[in-house]
Amino acid sequence: MGFSIVKVYRESLPNLKFIGKKYVDADRVDGLFGARWGEWFENGWFNKLEKEIEMLPKENEGAAYLGFMQFNDEVFEYWIGMFAAENSPVPLGFEYINLPAGDIATAWIHGREDNGEIYGIAPHNACVDKFVEKGWRLNEKYSVERYQCPRFTNADKDGKVILDYCIYIK
Repeated sequence: MGFSIVKVYRESLPNLKFIGKKYVDADRVDGLFGARWGEWFENGWFNKLEKEIEMLPKENEGAAYLGFMQFNDEVFEYWIGMFAAENSPVPLGFEYINLPAGDIATAWIHGREDNGEIYGIAPHNACVDKFVEKGWRLNEKYSVERYQCPRFTNADKDGKVILDYCIYIK
């Protein structure tokens, strides 16, 4: 079976703030960040953000849960959180990154979440290939896994969901 890329498009984002918690390779459990996502749901951290931040409007895919990845001085950082308006308050216990307005390349990865096929280097490379085909020059310092409802939360008849994968465009 495997995953497929079912949609590729370009989006424009305003100046914004990513609010969440930062993790590094030492925070992985069995090589993955899945346990950290579990902590987010167990601790109600998404609920806290949804109540206390100024979310992006719907046209900017606001209200999605995000895995935000960046290299900071060549150290890989995996953040979990949400995009917020640039002047949004940051709740106590959370960190933030200010991001400038810009365009992002977005691909919808269609596949099974339960077996992990929509994550990792193979889907990343497939998305990058599609973006390059469009002629977009990528700033791969930042990439985003966007878990947008209902695309990600409502599986189809084959048990597949859609994970949005985004990379800033230069």
